[in-house]
Amino acid sequence: MKFLSTSRLASAASLPLLAAAYVEQPYGVRNAHHPRQVTFAPSVASSAPVAGTPAGTSVATAPVSGVVPHPVSGVAPTSVSGSAVSGVISGVTSPVATTPTTTFTFSLAATNPTAAPLSDIVSTASSSATIPLPTTFAPGSTPSAVSGAPALPNAALLSPANYPALDKIPPTDSDLVKQWIQDVQDSGITIPDYTPTDPGGCPNNTAAAADGNRCWWTCGGCTRQTDVTECPTAMTWGLTYDDGPAFYTPNLLSYLDQTNLKSTFFVVGSRVISFPSILQNEYMSGHQIAVHTWSHPPLTTLTNEQIIAELGWSKKVIKDVLGVTPNMMRPPYGDIDDRVRAICAAMGLTPVMWTRISPTATFDTDDFNIHGGLSTVQQVLQNWEYIIANATTMHNGFIVLEHDLFQQSVEVATGYILPDAMAHQPPFTIQPVISCLNKPLTDAYIETNDNKTNPPAASGVAIAGATSSAGAGGHGNSGSSLRLSTELLAGSLTAVTGLAAGLVMLL
Repeated sequence: MKFLSTSRLASAASLPLLAAAYVEQPYGVRNAHHPRQVTFAPSVASSAPVAGTPAGTSVATAPVSGVVPHPVSGVAPTSVSGSAVSGVISGVTSPVATTPTTTFTFSLAATNPTAAPLSDIVSTASSSATIPLPTTFAPGSTPSAVSGAPALPNAALLSPANYPALDKIPPTDSDLVKQWIQDVQDSGITIPDYTPTDPGGCPNNTAAAADGNRCWWTCGGCTRQTDVTECPTAMTWGLTYDDGPAFYTPNLLSYLDQTNLKSTFFVVGSRVISFPSILQNEYMSGHQIAVHTWSHPPLTTLTNEQIIAELGWSKKVIKDVLGVTPNMMRPPYGDIDDRVRAICAAMGLTPVMWTRISPTATFDTDDFNIHGGLSTVQQVLQNWEYIIANATTMHNGFIVLEHDLFQQSVEVATGYILPDAMAHQPPFTIQPVISCLNKPLTDAYIETNDNKTNPPAASGVAIAGATSSAGAGGHGNSGSSLRLSTELLAGSLTAVTGLAAGLVMLL
């Protein structure tokens, strides 16, 4: 059993630090630039590890570079005895030598008996063994979980030469992209005439960050009614993993299969072309597949045409591998504003974020940054404990940001986070996002969606703030004019209050 302190509730995993520069680089070198986390309140720790602590948990001082202290109220819980597994780790919260030491305290109700020791889940870890896919599916197979789906294509026929270069923003002058641009123009959705943001996040874009009409999630957490940010039912977790498929995704799939869990995978087009068999296994096993762009750029920094190319190529390669096209997407880094939302709507995509409980607190484990040495597994487990402490007090369910791109993020998920979540009392219902929204898996794909009960994003959806009829390519783009044929719906700015405070913290 886990005992939680109510004083922790203001201390959830925190705001994306997009004050750090965006970096558009291949995945192999992007690991140090996935900035989201500010840290949390210091915790009060016992003087020694609690009995039953998992292997590798100890009291030590280790650098947690790249993490900026965030002054929030509340004190984290002390470790507890009993069946819970607890750990206490000390770490420096900044690369500056004079920064005081912070203690991370977390208590886990259960762990995986075969989990990698915490001491092994580090940026310098040697590569561990990957698990082969349990099944490969023959072309022509159909998924039992997606009624009416077309036959599975032959992934062996996929030719990388027919797609853009991996991990680079696709060119916008191909015939396919020109057709997608025309489709967006013909959708009837007006694209707001906002200038693309500059690299460097909020401090480098003060006017855009202060513009509440733009509804830029990155700076203040603004969302619209068209964004999925949580599950409607309390104690329901919309399980998601980003940035795959990758080498260690089969390890995650094996664990999910063993525990009868299903997830939503937000996949990157460049990874799909590299690992089509893994994507087919995810889909055929009943997991939800959704779009996470072609090359993982911050979308608000792109022109309209580039955004269309990023989303279009990701949709295309997924359909080429699976035979179906997702109708949900997640913007890399959560970087979305009303211009990006409008393009998504015009392309039939609903944005799915992760839960944010204030302008400075999001449900982000920061698991991605273990690989690059910008976070530690102990900090990630501390973040996770803060997340579930807040989740259990919410009237709605929640969505957490996690990743399957790297060995470390898969190991912390399968060894610690998922076992702890499944042992939680009262229990969580753990589902893909489409299921947590009380919709069938068939509604996750354009080809099988029931348009009567689940209208496509582009039908009648309008983005609040889209008052300009400027061209699709304003500010140096092609200049295609998009006309509004639907009424504007009032959006819900969930984080207008406190926006200024959030900007001050980032600056």
